[in-house]
Amino acid sequence: MSQNPLAPPSLTRVETHLSHRGFRVRNPFAPRERPRSSFVHALLATTLFRCWHILVFFAAWSTVISVLNFKGHNLSMQSTILTAMGTVLGFVISYRTTSSFERYNEGRRLWSQVILASRTFARTVWFHIPDQPSTETVTAAQMTARSMIERKSVINLLEAFAISLKHYLRGEDGTCYQDLYYLVKFLPTYALPSFSAIDVANGSSAEVPSPSSPQNSSSLPVPASSPIPRKTSFLIPTHEKTRNASREKLPSSSRREESSLLPAYNPPKYHLFDLFPFSLFVTYAMKRGREFKGKTAARLRAKLPVSHNIPLEISLYLSSYIAALQNRKQVDPQTISTLLSSLNQLVDALTGLERILTTPIPFSYSIHLWLVTLIYCFALPFQIWSTLGWVTIPATIIVSFAFFGFLVAGEEIENPFGYDKNDFNLDHFTGDIIKNELRVITSAPPPDPLRWAFAAENDLLFSNSIAGERITPTEWMQRGHVAMQKALSEAP
Repeated sequence: MSQNPLAPPSLTRVETHLSHRGFRVRNPFAPRERPRSSFVHALLATTLFRCWHILVFFAAWSTVISVLNFKGHNLSMQSTILTAMGTVLGFVISYRTTSSFERYNEGRRLWSQVILASRTFARTVWFHIPDQPSTETVTAAQMTARSMIERKSVINLLEAFAISLKHYLRGEDGTCYQDLYYLVKFLPTYALPSFSAIDVANGSSAEVPSPSSPQNSSSLPVPASSPIPRKTSFLIPTHEKTRNASREKLPSSSRREESSLLPAYNPPKYHLFDLFPFSLFVTYAMKRGREFKGKTAARLRAKLPVSHNIPLEISLYLSSYIAALQNRKQVDPQTISTLLSSLNQLVDALTGLERILTTPIPFSYSIHLWLVTLIYCFALPFQIWSTLGWVTIPATIIVSFAFFGFLVAGEEIENPFGYDKNDFNLDHFTGDIIKNELRVITSAPPPDPLRWAFAAENDLLFSNSIAGERITPTEWMQRGHVAMQKALSEAP
């Protein structure tokens, strides 16, 4: 029986009956369920929590000066210096905070670039890479299955790139994390150089393993207690060596190795060394290779070149896929150009984020600004006692909080990739956006326009308003293209 030429085209792929219904994810912008918990988190996110010890010191200092003045000691001075120095100091601190916010804003822009490039790369791979033709030894069905495995593996590497970038920026070395290990455990390692904080402090360079080195033949992580030198990339994190050394020796079984994976979200807990003045000792000692616990040590560790560049290695595998498509002549040059452009965007974002992470504010500028602010706040009670009296104490606290609050806020947001309250929610970027959207793209075969364009629900196709006549595509096919053009030319 012949088919009616005016009927909607029939489906040619049995997979097209699938339709994506979406994935439920948490709303990161929804209000918290417990108001008390929200207040505590808001309080911890303020600069008050990070400069409280400075405020306590200047409260005590202004109290001493006020008591001495009250007892008859004339310790006051004219406020001329206060006015001139305060104006200059305000401009300098404003510039310091602005430069930090520029780094913060650029970091967010680069993460948006990672999301955009991941979307473009995945969409191009899933929709525009055709299956390879069958051969004498491989059937068409086998080629389709092979191509799907290849495309899904590449899209998984896009997710792995974003997740490894998150851990890389946080100073979390290696790939033994629950959200990353399963995406890259099958990859052989590249002979890229690895560095440690001790090597950098001593001025020595790390040895680059040879591509023919026996370590490169294994794609599984080396246990922390293994005597094999850890020179490959897909390894247990270096900064976890001390913690893992006290554990039992990990068995060679892959299942047992997977049981020792670290959580995807592993914020450091508060420690004694986070309190002033112990935090000053942490900065000095970590530059000499010492390891400490706590949030202060974690922030400093992220800035040290201790991580293997896992995102860069993953980009090499993505590039190898593009090269394979070129060698097979499987796609047109425009598609190759789109893939290369997206990959270049990923590497460009990686390079920009590395620059933000590893480029500190010059030490001389930072220490000079702190010293000038300290001198100003030291001299403040002497200059306002004669005018304010006992109000000198709260006034000194408020002014100190204003100046040091901006300084502390600038130092916090200049590296927004960690676990601080004001840092980026990188787990939301990688888990709720990139991972979820890649699942959406691959959850169904590429939609066939012969199906969705001729759906019966598409009944306002040529109508100028919702009150117009509802005509299905099948009826428009019977009326012809002249009726379609006439409907488009009618005024609404």
